[in-house]
Parts: sequence; C-alpha cells; structure tokens
Amino acid sequence: MNNKKNPLVSIIMGSQSDWEFVKPASEILKKFSIPHECKIISAHRTPDRHKIFSEKAKKRGIKVILAAAGGSAHLAGVTAALTPLPVFGIPMESKLFGLDSLLSTVQMPSGVPVATFSIGRSGSKNAALCAVRVLALEDARIAKKLDQHIKEMEKAVPKKPKN
Repeated sequence: MNNKKNPLVSIIMGSQSDWEFVKPASEILKKFSIPHECKIISAHRTPDRHKIFSEKAKKRGIKVILAAAGGSAHLAGVTAALTPLPVFGIPMESKLFGLDSLLSTVQMPSGVPVATFSIGRSGSKNAALCAVRVLALEDARIAKKLDQHIKEMEKAVPKKPKN
C-alpha cells in the first residue's frame, strides 16, 4: 500500500512470501488511517536498495519502520544500524518454525536496538499497534482512535463464560 499522503510507517519485508504474514500490519494501519508503505527489501539480496531506503527514511518523513524477515532475519538489525528511527522486528515463520528468525531478530548487540515481536501474524499485528501507539503520542486524531480501539477490545471480552 502507498497512501497519497507521505507515509509515516514503512513496512519492509525480505521477500514476497512474507507478505501473507505482514499484511495484517498494513490492515491495522489502514484502520487507523495511518499513511504507510510496503516494500520488499532484502538485507542480503538487495543491499544497495536497503542502504538507500534506510538512510533516506527519516528525511522522507518515516517515523517507524516495521521489518519482517525469516531465516537469518537480519533485516531489522541491519536497518536499525543504518537509521536512527525506531525499528520493530517481526520474525517470520521459517524452516525452524520461526525460532531461528526470532533469535536472530531479538539477539541484537548493545547500541543497535530492535524491538522484537512474536513470530508471524500476531507479531505483525502487535508491531503495527505499537507503531500506532508511538504515533499517538504526537497526534490527537490517532490517539482518539486508539482509545476507541482499546475500548472495543474490552467490550469484546465477555464478563462471564457462556454455558
């Protein structure tokens, strides 16, 4: 998705196969009317594209980057090394059920922070919701929608189990 307004969030993924797991993040950002972009950028296979993207993201107005990758999953870490923006890592399901992706995303050296979420779709959703919370700090419209979203979640939980 590329909104007509300048994107505030970039969702990047290592390959096309990641899209099915990352699409829920885009849907959440759409729900909150947050302009965002989705790009396939591989830290390993498109290093020049990745470097240019990472170094120019802040100047383009990006506030948060969601980086999804499987296997060796270095996309989030390399991105965090190349930009001062917050980077949220989303490990993808992979050959080792995503554990390899999770460990390579979460085990960052001191000084190169990557906030890491759970594996797959739930991690994608939570990374997007975390981006919403970051943006809500400075945007009253987003903050109001977030408050409504939280109330809707609460209403959806029954007070007692059904017989």
